[in-house]
Amino acid sequence: MYLQHFGLTETPFSLTPNTGFFFGLAPHVEALQVLQTALQTGEGFIKVTGEVGTGKTLTCRKLMNELPERFHCAYLPNPYLTPDELRWAVAMELGLKHSSQIDQQQLTGLIQQQLLALSTHGHSIILVLDEAQALPDESLEALRLFTNLETESRKLLQVVLFAQPELDERLAQSKFRQLRQRITFSYCLRPLTIEESVAYIQHRLSVAGSESGRLFNESNAKRIAKAARGIPRLINVLSHKALLVGFGEGVKKIESRHVDAAIADTCDAIKHQYGMVKWLVAAVVVVSSCLAVFYWFRGGVA
Repeated sequence: MYLQHFGLTETPFSLTPNTGFFFGLAPHVEALQVLQTALQTGEGFIKVTGEVGTGKTLTCRKLMNELPERFHCAYLPNPYLTPDELRWAVAMELGLKHSSQIDQQQLTGLIQQQLLALSTHGHSIILVLDEAQALPDESLEALRLFTNLETESRKLLQVVLFAQPELDERLAQSKFRQLRQRITFSYCLRPLTIEESVAYIQHRLSVAGSESGRLFNESNAKRIAKAARGIPRLINVLSHKALLVGFGEGVKKIESRHVDAAIADTCDAIKHQYGMVKWLVAAVVVVSSCLAVFYWFRGGVA
């Protein structure tokens, strides 16, 4: 696509949570520090919330990549599971081999035995759930009961929840007060500031191989940051589209018109400073640029 044109070695603004692009900005570093402190102290429940696109999954993967060897991590990226499915998923992540004919009480007993065995060998076991707001109510309660498994000195299982703010709204209900009281550490990921957003854009370009990291000047980087409201995922979307438009025009530096086109073409971007006609014109530019890239790619493949 545009990698060779802009002198890049990899796509700088992919939506895949690649920890190679992790940038030590305050909200993500603080979240990791809270998580690492909580895990070291052996607390039962830890929760990290944040709006869509603020970097929860990237922080989650960064945490798992940096866990000390003594931690055994069970990871559930899609927790939209019934209580029975949740138990089976946990059992599989703990490495249990078992027959599907056993009942749930037997399965819970096997999970407890495995947790005890791992603990005896010096392992601390953590269960990490991404998108935890998707857990059904009954499964949240089943999750709470998992943390009842303990020795006289510590919990056998620690649970880390990464979730959108909707989880906090649900936990505020009276029926979840027992679970709510077991969450001893929490952190809420905030959007990036304008300055953090500009640094974030330049960092990703540098990691992707840009020699100067200055395909976007500071003014245009700030325009993207404001339109994206400091949400890293939206910053990635807008930056990627602006690069596409610039590539379609054959330029080497991104100009304000390319950023305007990207903003106009993105549903969640703030557009109040742009007139309707300018939106439509910019959207046409994006579509035309994408078509140019498409035909260029087809010609290259042929």
